[in-house]
Amino acid sequence: MISNIDHIAIAVRDLDNALERFKALTGAADEQIRIEEVPSEKVRVAFIQVGSSKIELLEPLGTNSPIAKFLEKRGEGLHHIALETQDIETEIARTAKEDLLPLSEPSLGAGKKKIVFFNPKDTGRVLVEFVQKIKD
Repeated sequence: MISNIDHIAIAVRDLDNALERFKALTGAADEQIRIEEVPSEKVRVAFIQVGSSKIELLEPLGTNSPIAKFLEKRGEGLHHIALETQDIETEIARTAKEDLLPLSEPSLGAGKKKIVFFNPKDTGRVLVEFVQKIKD
């Protein structure tokens, strides 16, 4: 079952500049922000906690990053919406019955969460991500 909107992701060219803008916009304090690199996705990210959800800012770590390609094609802006689940495999099986198939197998994403993306062609031109917290 989908339990929450985990985050809304925005592709940016300059993470530090975008982070300052969004801190000002949301009034977020430093303790509400987490920055990390995700080598598997070739991005540097900043998460800004806003209530029970987050805003994720995505900066490419080079020209071969999928985010660099996104920025080149579409410019800065909304990249994806991430929905939280307790069991990503069950959700993949459920959505498959509706002919909504993920783009790949689940992988490890930011925050050490299991992630999978769905094709925007199947979701009203919005890239949708499922995320699952991995239990220690």
